[in-house]
Amino acid sequence: MHLAEMAVLRSVPAAGVFLALTRRCPLSCAHCSTESAMDGAEHAERPFRRLVASFTRQERPEFIAMSGGEALLRPRLVRDLADSARLSGTRSYLLSGLYFARDGHAVPAALRAAISAVDHFAVSLDRFHEREVGRRAAFRVLHEIRSWGPRVSVQITGDGGADPYVADLVREVREEFADQVPMLVVPLRPVGRAKALDGPAAGPGVRHAGPAPCEMAAWPLVTYDGTVLTCCNDDLAAAARPPHLVLGHADHDPWPVLRRRHLDRPLARAVRMFGPRYAKARFGSGAVASGYCDVCVTLHRDRGLGERVAGYLDSPAGPAMESAVRGLAERHGPYGFARRHGIARYSELVTLGWEGRER
Repeated sequence: MHLAEMAVLRSVPAAGVFLALTRRCPLSCAHCSTESAMDGAEHAERPFRRLVASFTRQERPEFIAMSGGEALLRPRLVRDLADSARLSGTRSYLLSGLYFARDGHAVPAALRAAISAVDHFAVSLDRFHEREVGRRAAFRVLHEIRSWGPRVSVQITGDGGADPYVADLVREVREEFADQVPMLVVPLRPVGRAKALDGPAAGPGVRHAGPAPCEMAAWPLVTYDGTVLTCCNDDLAAAARPPHLVLGHADHDPWPVLRRRHLDRPLARAVRMFGPRYAKARFGSGAVASGYCDVCVTLHRDRGLGERVAGYLDSPAGPAMESAVRGLAERHGPYGFARRHGIARYSELVTLGWEGRER
């Protein structure tokens, strides 16, 4: 499974589901969005197992995307979820920081079994990860994993299109793997530990809210404790847990139920279609704050907003607008998501090694 196949469907609601299997991680990366550490939260496996087991051939996501923390601290769970998902036709993606590559030893058998079970293995590699796991060590393990069968990719975080570190790393990856390993290059954002890093100063508040559809609300997130959220921004949504973003719990809500809630809830549909600020400005009351996600987690406090949004969505204009927005998001294929949420100059790297015929 190539990275481009996921990128094509990244804006399609419920085409995938994120599984945050643990908050534990042996690395201490300074930019970690989840602030993971070895003493981080790790809950029961059952909610993840029950959810994936509820997939059917008729109702299933196209992808499960497993991460952490470091998901490979639970290798048996990763392997079992990938195998279970495959029974219904769902494919699996795993993101790792390659903590096990640091000592130069062979990949442990349990980790090899887990990695071999997934359809796509992605590694985080950037200036922060390189302080923990060297570039050559990461390349060595990626070569080995490619020989086992899974497709692989590299996820790079950088300081924008002019970052010389990113340019150098991209060049080395392309040379090392002969343009057969795709890359998703994303900007550093002030989330988690990265809030403490030096970055661009915040600009002035936005006075007028224009439409800005939110793709973070396209694929649900199963958090560490099994709570299922419409939004994959666990830094904010999981902490605030506003009712309009909580879909249920994986321990007792099967996928068909969660999927229907995800697709049907008026506020979630409005956020995907217009973005939270424009939805608030058009259908709500009171002033619109400048923070995009900050507005979203408070939408439920605006009395009457949900009813007005529902009325619009029940009118002929609502579904037509949803269809138009989705069409715009999908127009540029795998490059669209990489341009909108990554560093645009590197967006074409998501298709390296792709012939467009995989399934």
